[in-house]
Amino acid sequence: MKLRWSPTSPYVRKVAMVLIECGLDSAVGKQVTNAWAPDTDLPADNPLGKVPALILEDGSTLYDSPVIAEYLDSLHDGPRLFPASGPARWTALRQQALADGICDAAILRRLELQRPDGERSESWAERQRRAVARALDVLEAEAPALDGTLTIGTLSILVALGYLDFRFGHEDWRVGRPELAAWFASASDLDSFRRTAPPPA
Repeated sequence: MKLRWSPTSPYVRKVAMVLIECGLDSAVGKQVTNAWAPDTDLPADNPLGKVPALILEDGSTLYDSPVIAEYLDSLHDGPRLFPASGPARWTALRQQALADGICDAAILRRLELQRPDGERSESWAERQRRAVARALDVLEAEAPALDGTLTIGTLSILVALGYLDFRFGHEDWRVGRPELAAWFASASDLDSFRRTAPPPA
């Protein structure tokens, strides 16, 4: 298998953490891909032109990160990151969706703020900032329940908070969220999280 990836993508980081947690890191080759390059061949593997994309041994491709993560979780015999059924599964999937939504909004905001003067919409950027803030407030309320078994939900939350530190470190999300901050400080010692840290911004 081969993974099309970028070292700064939070969605790639999630998949990279899943590979480590599932004991599959050495089984998947990595191809650094600049999705923004005009001459990129990424659309041949993902018509959306996004990473991550996982090319399987039969030549078919999986995308995006939730699909890739669940596929990888089906390939090992250890504890599952995706609970099989019942409330635990829906909680983990909801947490993954919320965390991915934080990353979506943060990326949209960053791209908007990078637009030239006259093309930038401050109201659109503010809309994304508020979305992230609301999601963080929900996670603050739920933080006491995050401890315990690692799932795709808690793994995704780690990635989302790490991305905020990476791209918006000057805006400390921890302010007013002591429970979430304490959980992150402890959970971020996870080996797969430390090993997949993006390069310095």
